[in-house]
Amino acid sequence: MSHRSGHYSEYPQHHPHDHGRPFTRRAAPQTQAVAVPQAQSGYTIVHAGKQVRFGPVAFWIVVGTVTLLGMWSAATATYFAFRDDVLTRLIARQAEMQYAYEDRIAELRARVDRTTSRQLLDQEQFDQKLEQIMRRQTALETRATALGTIPDVTGSIRTPARSPATPEATGSTTAPKPSPISDTVIFVAPPDREARLESRSPILRTPPANQFAKIQGVDNVLVRLQSSLDQVESRQMAALNSYEDGMESRVRRMRGVISDLGLDMAQLEAASPRAPMGGPFVPVKLSSDASLFDRQLYRINVTRAQMDRLNRTLSLVPYRKPVVGEVEFTSGFGVRADPFLGRPAMHTGLDFRAQTGDPVRATANGKVVSSGWSGGYGRMVEIDHGNGLSTRYGHLSEINVKVGDIVKIGQVIGEVGSTGRSTGPHLHYETRIDGEAVDPQKFLRAGVRLSSG
Repeated sequence: MSHRSGHYSEYPQHHPHDHGRPFTRRAAPQTQAVAVPQAQSGYTIVHAGKQVRFGPVAFWIVVGTVTLLGMWSAATATYFAFRDDVLTRLIARQAEMQYAYEDRIAELRARVDRTTSRQLLDQEQFDQKLEQIMRRQTALETRATALGTIPDVTGSIRTPARSPATPEATGSTTAPKPSPISDTVIFVAPPDREARLESRSPILRTPPANQFAKIQGVDNVLVRLQSSLDQVESRQMAALNSYEDGMESRVRRMRGVISDLGLDMAQLEAASPRAPMGGPFVPVKLSSDASLFDRQLYRINVTRAQMDRLNRTLSLVPYRKPVVGEVEFTSGFGVRADPFLGRPAMHTGLDFRAQTGDPVRATANGKVVSSGWSGGYGRMVEIDHGNGLSTRYGHLSEINVKVGDIVKIGQVIGEVGSTGRSTGPHLHYETRIDGEAVDPQKFLRAGVRLSSG
């Protein structure tokens, strides 16, 4: 009886009073996990007939951890719910840091651009200065060539004093003194400018002071080159001025001599010989934008042409000495006491003291019209210089030319002697205009005036 009751106790019992009621099964009791305290220390969780046993320390650690997490979550949620401005400031700070970073990048980029632009500007300025120097050097070399074609025919041009030369301008202190019109400067590009700026890193690795010193070094090189070219140009202009002054002074003296001698310039030019030359006439054109050097060189060329024409004309004027050495007159031109009779007589020439055999030279270009014995002259040579001018050389011991010979200035035509009406070795020299004897000293003084400078 106890076994059945115990075995079927879980099913509902039929009661006599339940007739007519629907039969319902009683729900089974739910099993819950409860911690059953044991007699020993610890806790046990029972679930579906299974038991999990925890020690008291672990149990309370888990319970405390869960509690703290819950409290922290609640506090954080409450804080952010009521303090949303903190999040706003955090976002603003992040944005500010990003903007500052972008500004820094933009600043660095602008600095790189400025550095690159400065380098490009320096390169452009250097190229312009270098091109200007090269053009100036080319112009100076052209001027030196032009000046080199001007012959020193004036006899009065002196080399201008040179200023103390610098190594950049001369290149060597032991070289012979160059002509002031042929100095040139050979430009050597600085080593730090041989490479292109594009190949350089825009970020300067050297300190700014070193880069500034490098730029200053390049500028100093350019300044020295400009200074050297200035010195060359100043020497060229000084030489040009000296040439122009000398030529103009020479031309003035030539014209003055011809005027003082009373000679007709037009007749002398017509009688002067001309060298064989020719060609079409091409007028000289000087551009309106010509430099001062070109204008001055043009004036010099015009003056030189005039001087050449005057030189050809004066080559027919006997203003030179017929003997070499110091001039000593034993008898002048004009009235004197005759050396043989002692009575006043006209002396139509000059007597030059000389030794027998000394050379006698022609004083101007001309043609021999008389050569031989001529009365009181003894052995005499007469030269016709054209335009009515002639010279006579008397008392010669020897004659080296014959009638019809063309003689040049300074050509030896005979030797000093004492032939004819003479008291001793000397040269009797006469100058005549249209057959009339004139004082030779007038011509000799004109020669001294021309040779002075």
